[in-house]
Amino acid sequence: MTERSYISYLLSKNGKWPFLLLLAILGTVVLSAQNAAKRYEIDAKRMDVSPTDKDALPRGREFVRLDSTYYVGWMYQGLFLYDRSADQSGFQKALPYLRNGFILLDKDFTPTLQTIYNSPNLYIQNNTIYRDYLELARTLRDSYEYLEMPDSAIWVIRQLEQKNFKRDESGLLFGTKAWIIHRNRYYTNKEYGFLKETVAENEELALQTCYNGFAFIQKNLGVIDGWFGSFQAQLDHQFIHHYLAMIHSYMQQYDSSEYYYNKMAEFGSISWNNYGSLKHELGQFSTATQLYQLDQYSYQSDKRLMEPFYYLPMLSVYAGKTREAMATAQEAITQSQSSPGFGWYNIALARAYLYNGQLDSANITLSKANNFKEVHIGTTLTQPQYAFTINLLRQVWYKKKMAAIKFEDRGWWYKPTKWYALAKLNTQKYLHQYALATQLAANPERQRMIYDLFCGESTVSFDEIFEIMETFSPRFFAGIMEEKATADPRENIKRYFRLTEARLLVERGKTDEAKTLLLDLYKNTDIDAPYEKLFTARVLEMLADISKATEQQGYLNQMLSVYPQLIPFSGNTLKMGLQISTSGDPVLTKIREALHKTAIDFTDDITQQIPVASIQFKKTGIKYEATIDVRSADNKTIVRQEKFLFQKAEGVANEIALRIFGKNGTLELEQ
Repeated sequence: MTERSYISYLLSKNGKWPFLLLLAILGTVVLSAQNAAKRYEIDAKRMDVSPTDKDALPRGREFVRLDSTYYVGWMYQGLFLYDRSADQSGFQKALPYLRNGFILLDKDFTPTLQTIYNSPNLYIQNNTIYRDYLELARTLRDSYEYLEMPDSAIWVIRQLEQKNFKRDESGLLFGTKAWIIHRNRYYTNKEYGFLKETVAENEELALQTCYNGFAFIQKNLGVIDGWFGSFQAQLDHQFIHHYLAMIHSYMQQYDSSEYYYNKMAEFGSISWNNYGSLKHELGQFSTATQLYQLDQYSYQSDKRLMEPFYYLPMLSVYAGKTREAMATAQEAITQSQSSPGFGWYNIALARAYLYNGQLDSANITLSKANNFKEVHIGTTLTQPQYAFTINLLRQVWYKKKMAAIKFEDRGWWYKPTKWYALAKLNTQKYLHQYALATQLAANPERQRMIYDLFCGESTVSFDEIFEIMETFSPRFFAGIMEEKATADPRENIKRYFRLTEARLLVERGKTDEAKTLLLDLYKNTDIDAPYEKLFTARVLEMLADISKATEQQGYLNQMLSVYPQLIPFSGNTLKMGLQISTSGDPVLTKIREALHKTAIDFTDDITQQIPVASIQFKKTGIKYEATIDVRSADNKTIVRQEKFLFQKAEGVANEIALRIFGKNGTLELEQ
C-alpha cells in the first residue's frame, strides 16, 4: 500500500477515529515520509565523501541538520575527529559523536543486523549498515580504551554480542576482548565488573575468551567458508593466535607462545614486535633485536606507540651501544611529534643518556616525559607502568648524580659546597624512594613484572630493577633471586638472577659468598657477548668492589674495555696514564690541575700496563678545541677523536674526565 492510498483510507474511516488521533497518525506518517526523504538525501550525498576526508566534518554537520535521529551525520563527525586524534582531548571530542552514531544505528537497525546472516542476499543488501556498525564499534571501543575506560569498551563488545553475527569480522568479540582483559589484568571486579578477583584469574579469563573464539569459528565454519572462502576462517584463527601467543608468554608458557608465533609466521600474519618481546624475555637478545627491527617502521602511519623504538634502545644499552640507543630514541621522537608514544620515547632516550653519562640531558628528558600526557594506544603498556618507569629512572639518576659529584672532585668530603649538594640530593632521593615504594606496593603483579626480570610486559631493565631491591630490602630480594635462579625455566636468564643475588649479598656484607658467585659467572658463563656487555660489566664492577687492591685494577681495566661509561659512577678509582700538553697556557694549565683532582688516578708514567688517555688542545680565536683519545691496558681503542669546543676553563676538566670514559655530548660546551 502506497503512502497516498493509506492516507485516503484513514480519511474514509474518519468517523470511526477520534479526530486528534487521526491528526497524530497523519503527522507521524508525514514525518516518517519526510525523514525517509532526508535519509535518502543523506545516503546519496555520503557517496561523494569519505568520513576521513577533509570535507567530512561540515558534511556530517549538514547530515545532522537534515536528520539528527539518523546515525550517519554523527558517524561522519565522530570518524573525522577520531582519525585526527592524537591525545586524550582529541578522543574526548570524538567520543560523543561516535557514541551517538553507535546508539542511533543500534536503535534503528538492530533487527536488520540480527538477521543479516540469515542469507547471503541480506548480507549484501544491508552491507553498508553492517560495515558502518562495525566501524563505529571499533572506533568507539578504541576511544574508550584510549581514555582508560575499559568497562565502556566491554559494553560496546556486549552490544555486538547481542547481534548474533556468524563471523567476528571486527575481531572485537574474542581477540580484542581478550586483549582488554589482559591489558587490565591487575584490576579486579571491584573496579571493573568484567574482571575476576586476581591477576591469575584474569589471565585465565583472557585465555578462555580466545578459546571461545576458536569454538565460535568452528561452529560457524559453514557460513564463513561458504560466504567468504576458507582463507577467511584461517585469517580469523590467526587473529586469535596473536593474542594467545601474547597471553601464554605472560603466563610463562613459553612453548605454547612459541607455537602460536610459528603458526602466525607460517601464515604470514605475525607481529615481529611481539615475537621480539618473547625472545627478549627468554634472553635471546640478538634474535630479539632482529625481530624488533623487522617491525621498526611498520606502524609509522599509525598514531600509536611503536614499541620497537622503546625496546631497541634498551637492548642497545645492554650491548653498551649507548650512542646507538640515543639515535634510535631521538629518531622516534622526531617522527612522533608529540603524538602517542612521544613520552615513552623520551623515557628510552633518558635511559640512554643515563648509561652514556649525560646526566643533565637525562634530567631534562625525564622531566619532559613526566610532563607529557601520554595516551597508551595499541599497547598493553599502561599509565601506572609509565609513571613507575619514570620514577625508577629518576632514582637511578639521583644515585648517579651523587656519584658524579664524588667523581669530579675526590676532595669532596672536606668541601662544604659538595656536602650541601650531596645532602640535598640525598634528601630528594629519600623522598622519591617513598613514592617509588608506594607504587611498588600498589602493583599486584610485581612478582611477575618486576621480580622476574626481563618480563616481556615490563618497561624497566634488570639493572634498574636492582635499584629497587638494593634500596628496599636486600635480604628479602636475595632470597627471591636465589629461588628464581634455580626454578626459572629460562636458562639464559638464570645468570641474571645469580648476578642480582650476588649484588644483594654484597649489600649485606656477605662478600665471600658474593665473590664465589661472581667468579663463577665470570669464568663459566656462556653469554651472548655483543648484547650482554652490561651484564659482564656489572660482574667486573662487583669483583672490583670486593677484591684486594692488587686485583682491583685488573677488573677495572677489563671493565673499561667492556663498558667504560659505567666506571665514573662505580665509586672505584682507575689508574690511568695521562698525555696532555698545556704549552704554558693558563686556561689549559688550570684544566690539567683540575683533571688531577678528579677520581681518576692519573700518572705521567705511561710505560706501565695501564690505560692511557691522550688530550690534545688547539686554539682558534677565542675558542679551544679538545681532542680525546683513550687506549686500554691491552692497547685497544676505547675513545677515538672525541672533540668538543670551549672558551673558559670552568667545567672543562669534569667534561674531559667523563668523555675519557666514552660519554658523548654537544660539540660546544655550555659555559
